[in-house]
Amino acid sequence: MSAGSTDMPESALMALASRGDEAAFGELVRRNMRRAYFSALGLTGSHEDALDLSQEAFTRALRASRRLDPERPFYPWLYGILRRLCLNHLRDGRARSVKLETAGSWLVAESRERAAETGPERTTEREELRRRVAAAIEALTPIQREVLLLREFEGLRYAEIAALLEVPEGTVMSRLYAARKALATALEDEL
Repeated sequence: MSAGSTDMPESALMALASRGDEAAFGELVRRNMRRAYFSALGLTGSHEDALDLSQEAFTRALRASRRLDPERPFYPWLYGILRRLCLNHLRDGRARSVKLETAGSWLVAESRERAAETGPERTTEREELRRRVAAAIEALTPIQREVLLLREFEGLRYAEIAALLEVPEGTVMSRLYAARKALATALEDEL
């Protein structure tokens, strides 16, 4: 792989990685590790689990890199691996007691970056709102959190979510509706 690999198109990196070029695969990891971590965090609610599961997803992806298709985007392929790992982790019960406090912390950090604090009263109001939103997200089912994460935090369109989850767009819409309704109900109860 050349020294300018950071400028190389994803499809070229995928072609190299599919032929066993670990440096090319490393660049794919570098480009996607933050996104994978936050997807895992949204699904599991745990910083430690998100780190472990996103790393495991990349490890499995490396072992399966010969099957990479340079004609298709890398992240949806990786997300399929990551999603199965996260859902299996949740199903196995290792994460039942884990709360979405870490995801709430991430929401706090993101909102702090986007809005300047304007005094102690406003700060207190925002902290309370963040707490309520984090608690409401925590109360969602894993399926509801996943579709909400993909739509609202990842910014994916319905068709993209349907492709990632391998479900019809109508299923995505109904899951998103249920998630939003549950979130609104939880927030309404808090107010």
